[in-house]
Order: sequence, then structure tokens, then C-alpha cells
Amino acid sequence: MKIFRFPLIILVFVHFCGLGNVANAEHSDANFPDVVEKLTRSTLAIAIDAPIKHAGPRIVGTGFVVGDGNYAITNYHVVSEVLDPTIVENYVVLSGQGRVIKKVKAAIEKIDPAHDLALLKLDSTLTPAVLSTTELLPPGTSIAFTGFPIGAILGLYPATHRGYISAITPDAIPAKNSDQLTVKMMQRLSDSSLIYQLDAVAYPGNSGSPVYNPESGEVIGVINKVLVKDTKESALSSPTGISYAIPIKYVTNLLHD
Repeated sequence: MKIFRFPLIILVFVHFCGLGNVANAEHSDANFPDVVEKLTRSTLAIAIDAPIKHAGPRIVGTGFVVGDGNYAITNYHVVSEVLDPTIVENYVVLSGQGRVIKKVKAAIEKIDPAHDLALLKLDSTLTPAVLSTTELLPPGTSIAFTGFPIGAILGLYPATHRGYISAITPDAIPAKNSDQLTVKMMQRLSDSSLIYQLDAVAYPGNSGSPVYNPESGEVIGVINKVLVKDTKESALSSPTGISYAIPIKYVTNLLHD
């Protein structure tokens, strides 16, 4: 009789451990809508407000509120357009959802072109996101990000996507083969920082979107580019599913410098 009891106990233990894992996964998924709702309050559309040129603010990317609520982070390339000094033209952030939105004037406070980051000073206090203290997470880590992939044609409606970190890779522009590698690209490979390669579909408007932990909501990175197969238009019609994000440590450095 003793020969059969030990295996039976093992089987029962494994069975209940499996049930525990399933329960934890279901609990995590059940909380995800609450996490998304919380991050959405901190997610912003970055736009250029020029009443003479446009009927409404022209959205150029995504960002999120940081610090004490008076600052926002986005990509440097999102706010690199030189504004026309001869007319009333400003960068603004749009907070809210649908057609009930708040427009807040924003000024470029600091930039980090090497890591494609910009810090904006806001004219109003908004709800900040919580930043992770982990500098770099390993491949296989689940992630989510929220942003504005198609602007605000029908109103301001943030979209959320999920995926995982597929690799830690140098911040370099991929080439199809070695014949396309230029001297500048080779230099960038040797001097580049490490960033996240994501198995997740992002679009051009997602630039500056917060990448966060689906369970805690802590921001771990910033979407900054998408691998495009052919033309920019193909990123919308036929996305590769490969995106890149700047680790949060560079955001922290920008805030503290």
C-alpha cells in the first residue's frame, strides 16, 4: 500500500498547483481592465495646435504624464518639428477620452536625442503614471502599451495592445542583408544602447506610448519605432508585429539630470 501513496500525493499536489496557476492567471486577466483604465488617465495625445493652419490640434504622437503631474514624456522625434514663430503655434497635450478632452499647453523642457526621448513641461497638473524601478527586464516578460495609433479622427480613443519582450537588442536600424549596412549604421551598432524588441503590433501614432507591466501598471519603457517591411503605409496595412521600446532607465535619467 505504501508504494502507491507517495505517487498519489505527488499527483494531487501537482494538480492543485496547476489550479493555482490558472487561478492566478485568471485573476491577473480580470484586473487588466482596471490597469488599462488607470494608465489611460496618464496617457496623452501629443499635438501641434495652430488655429490658422488647422481646425483642431494635429496629433503627432503619444506621451504620458510623469513626476508630480506637471511633466510628460514622449519621443524626441515626435516633437522635433520646428514650430513657425510667425504665427500662434504650440505643442499641446490632449487628455481625456472621446470628445470630452482637456487641452494643455506643453513646452519642451529637456531632450535626449540619443535615446529618442523628450521631457515636456505642462501648464496644468495631470495624473502621473508610476514608473518601474527595474532598469531592464528579461525576454519573455509580458507587456502592454496604450496610445493613439490612428490619431483622433473620430475623437480621442486610446487603444491598448499586449505582447511580450522578445529580445534585448542594440538600438540600430535593421538591414535586410549585409550589403545594406553603411558605415554610419556600423558605428551605431558599436556605440548603441540596448533597447527592447517587442513581439507586439504598434503603429506610427504609438510613438511615445507607455509600455507597462499588465499586472502592476508600472511603466517599463517607451515605444519609439516599428519595423516596417516596405513603405510607411505598409505599417498600417501589413504590420510586421515587431516593435521597439526605450527602457525606463533612460526616462529616469532624463528626469534626474
